[in-house]
Amino acid sequence: MKPSFGYKYFCLVFLMSMLIFFLSGCGGSGTQSQVAGYPIDSDVQTTDERMLSFSMSFTPDTNLLSQVSTYDASGYGVWTFGAALPVMPRTDSTTFGIMPDGYVVPALPHKAKLLNFFAITDIHITDKESPNQLIYLQQKDPIFSGTNTSIYSPIMMYTTHVLDAVIQTANALHNKDNKANPFDFAISLGDTCNNTSYNELRWYIDVIDGKVITPSSGDHLGAGTIDYQKPYQAAGLDKTIPWYQALGNHDHFYIGSFPIDADPTLGIRDSYISSNVWSRADFLNPTLQNTFPVMFNMGNMNTGTTYYMGVINGLTPLGSIIHTGLAPQTPPPTIVADPGRRSLVRTEWISEYFNTTTTPVGHGFNLVNPTQQSGFACYSFLPKSNIPIKVIVLDDTQREDDGSKDIHGHGYLDANRWAWLQAELVAGQANNQLMIIAAHIPIAVVKIGDETEWWLGDRVAVPGPGHWWETSIATTDNAITLEGLITELQKYPNLLMWIAGHRHLNTVKAFASSDSAHPEYGFWQVETSSLHDFPQQFRTFEIYLNSDYTISIKTINVDPAVKAGTPAAISRKYAIAAQQIVQNNLRLNNPNAATIGTSPVDISLPSMDPTRSQGGSLLIPDYTYTDPTIIYGVAPGVPYNASYNATLYKQLSPAMKAHMQALFP
Repeated sequence: MKPSFGYKYFCLVFLMSMLIFFLSGCGGSGTQSQVAGYPIDSDVQTTDERMLSFSMSFTPDTNLLSQVSTYDASGYGVWTFGAALPVMPRTDSTTFGIMPDGYVVPALPHKAKLLNFFAITDIHITDKESPNQLIYLQQKDPIFSGTNTSIYSPIMMYTTHVLDAVIQTANALHNKDNKANPFDFAISLGDTCNNTSYNELRWYIDVIDGKVITPSSGDHLGAGTIDYQKPYQAAGLDKTIPWYQALGNHDHFYIGSFPIDADPTLGIRDSYISSNVWSRADFLNPTLQNTFPVMFNMGNMNTGTTYYMGVINGLTPLGSIIHTGLAPQTPPPTIVADPGRRSLVRTEWISEYFNTTTTPVGHGFNLVNPTQQSGFACYSFLPKSNIPIKVIVLDDTQREDDGSKDIHGHGYLDANRWAWLQAELVAGQANNQLMIIAAHIPIAVVKIGDETEWWLGDRVAVPGPGHWWETSIATTDNAITLEGLITELQKYPNLLMWIAGHRHLNTVKAFASSDSAHPEYGFWQVETSSLHDFPQQFRTFEIYLNSDYTISIKTINVDPAVKAGTPAAISRKYAIAAQQIVQNNLRLNNPNAATIGTSPVDISLPSMDPTRSQGGSLLIPDYTYTDPTIIYGVAPGVPYNASYNATLYKQLSPAMKAHMQALFP
């Protein structure tokens, strides 16, 4: 029977209304009453109260990472709660060199609480349906890409949901016991997006703002039936907590690694909004390239056998990977294009922080000196007007126009940012302000030759037996060497710590004073792990003035309080499963090698940490030279953890001690 006009009209209206319903949060905003949210568990505890506990008695096999349907039968992702992770006092001057010899923690109560804040980092909000991902390389190349959970992991289906659970957990801590210990502010240390996309950034900001989120793109497959695709109401950060933002390499480079427009012949910008699934060679494999450590050699990116990189099929509950395999095909596999996937340049990325309902509008970028060049992403702020602590938010990522053909994940300061940082340090010291540097990339913890070390310039390598030998270094325009940077930082006794993300690790490192008679010139570095990969934690910082007018910083890792059955709980399961399958080293302590290798063509490079003794080489490491200040905690009965809780003590200079005595007699 032929349908009547009225019936067809009803169907059209119904379909349009359902489309509006599903897309009401596209880019974040929409009619908030239409969609439910995902509550967290009401029992909110930090890792100094309990830890996640799971077995690591599995044989690593990266081929299993994408086989999500086998996780349950293999026992992957099963966890329970275990014992607490102790808070380690860091006072041993002989080992850590930041406090005077023989220092004893005072028994008297703190003189004052100065500041309480939390940090999130490396959220990597991911458009899993984007046509220009690198998913297939994880399956195709187990040697060079198999352990790379940044290019593929089933966690990528739930990145917005984890952030929502983290925000709710922070809210619960903020309001716990009638706000007995509220947060003064929050800071995000970069890599909000996985791949510079507009929709990824809007999902990120809109989750924190508490809007309706539609975590799908293109034709929004599965938006009515699949948990990770359904629109939901984000809870939003408590409006009394201001939050600030730093820039990460993934926020303005293709998958954190390559300037979008550096080589137009590669078509990277167009690939974001194309309907064709991207095909590329295995350019993560250094045997196919002639750069070191090699990812995006602009001249060779298209050489070799090419493969379609694939997307996640939103119609499948377990996130099946489709559109992969040998290329070219005629025609290539296609998806529905989406202009919301467009790649943002740095100025566009910054401007989106002014489109927000939480405070401050601009989230720190409103404080950038207006006389600075376009895209400048450094600023400073005083969290509390009556407390002499300044936070210096530093962009230490590479420039888009630096000419490098290497991975753009290195630490870097151009001349303008270097001059700005020095001026901020000088001003903070002169104004009797304690200082915190908040940056995306940490310093002096990454081995030489690594794609995330302090940038020394592109390096050229030639193949050797089972390895790559370093042969030369290109000229670099990094304004300051790592040794010069650390030397400068240690001129300012009011510098408390450098906080960072980037490595997805929870690490604390001490930069001891070079003058044992003046330990106040030492400072701490605190890294926070990613919300993308296990352990998916954020970190709290409580700063106290002690009764003896020293400073202590209590820093605690926090697991999001996920509720069973929610998408965030599934993400935790997948994050643990990925770690059991891949077994990346999340308790890393790199030896401080003196050279890149041992061969006739080997050359010496500045070591990972110029402040410590060097030994061995990158290829033949001497583990005698690991950093004694990098320690990982042990929770009784918990087989494995990648967290670290500590109370870090800091000596004040005589002048700053007198200033604090006047403020807090």
